[in-house]
Amino acid sequence: ELCWLLSTQTPMGWLERMIQFKEKAVKQGDSVGVGLFTYPVLMAADILLYQAGKVPVGEDQRQHLELTRDIARRFNDLYAKKKKRNEKPFRDCEALIVPDGARVMSLQDGTSKMSKSAENDNSRINLLDPPNVITKKIKKCKTDNGFEGLEWDNPERPECTNLLTIYQAVSGKSKEEIGEEVKDMNWGTFKPILAEAIVAHLSPIQDRYHELMNDKPYLYSVLREGALEANMVADDTLSKARTAMGFFQFDEMDES
Repeated sequence: ELCWLLSTQTPMGWLERMIQFKEKAVKQGDSVGVGLFTYPVLMAADILLYQAGKVPVGEDQRQHLELTRDIARRFNDLYAKKKKRNEKPFRDCEALIVPDGARVMSLQDGTSKMSKSAENDNSRINLLDPPNVITKKIKKCKTDNGFEGLEWDNPERPECTNLLTIYQAVSGKSKEEIGEEVKDMNWGTFKPILAEAIVAHLSPIQDRYHELMNDKPYLYSVLREGALEANMVADDTLSKARTAMGFFQFDEMDES
């Protein structure tokens, strides 16, 4: 419902500028769906509905988050300009993006984003991949040849930069430390080190996942409690948005 309310106030020109839509529209041509065009509004509604202040996103989603902020400000200016900040339907939100490793690329193509929806499972590391699968994927991932050592930010070596970025994200080492460590390495030496670092980084996450999945009563209780709290926030936000636009519920009618 909030998505529809916001879509009535979102200029089409804003949505036409969305990079992801333009890229996919070129590939799909006339068959591109309306849902892809309006998806950023749905994303905005999902954020604004729960009064999120900081939103963890990848670098590629920054534009969508900026659109969310623009939609919120436009709505507040149109329908709640005279209200106090804490009485406005929506709050401003900011992107929460990690300084390093915010954009991880495919293991099979260092110029394309790593995606969980990609057909080739070898293009990504899944959070629940077992150690032997991770090792196999890193061993098979695309690299380059004809260069001495490993290095950052060489435009001719996108796969090298990507794998070093992943290593930095999972090892906790600085860019300078890694640069010194790998400057004389070849891929045969580095890949096992990278695989081991990824396995070690994901191990506690996987342990916690299995722990929770083996305690379904506790897991479901947490989900129910979270859903109740989230619904309270969402209902209040939606009510403020409806009221600001002049809509009302039957139970809000004054019969006097």
